[in-house]
Amino acid sequence: MSSTVGDSAPVTGTGDRLGLRPGMVVQELGWDNDTDDELRIAVEDCIDADMVDGDYGNVVDAVLLWWRADDGDLVDGLVDALTDLVGGGSIWLLTPKVGRPGTVDPSDVTEAAPIAGLSQTTTAAVSKDWQAIRLVAPKTPA
Repeated sequence: MSSTVGDSAPVTGTGDRLGLRPGMVVQELGWDNDTDDELRIAVEDCIDADMVDGDYGNVVDAVLLWWRADDGDLVDGLVDALTDLVGGGSIWLLTPKVGRPGTVDPSDVTEAAPIAGLSQTTTAAVSKDWQAIRLVAPKTPA
């Protein structure tokens, strides 16, 4: 199945493509009425649980951060997303695709990630309107 949804086909395998597995704790930040519900369901199906929110208060394996151009300072958003993330965990920055309302300029991500202490590794089209950018936090010493 295609990674983008241009028709009414369900988003399948998205959680797998994001490196998510059953039992992982995934925190969702930046949810709003424009987020992709099919993508959210696919992630929850993959981890076999509901995503947690910013009030979770424990470590998480991954963060889905929905971000739009008018959401404020991206560095601040990324630093906030690191709060509960386990060392070596991933932040999947979900931004509207080019041409959609709220599109984030790729150079903004390229500049913000290292300031927040993150490395950009992968970009993937995950739905009709959203793309995902994987940002990796440094691993904590054992």
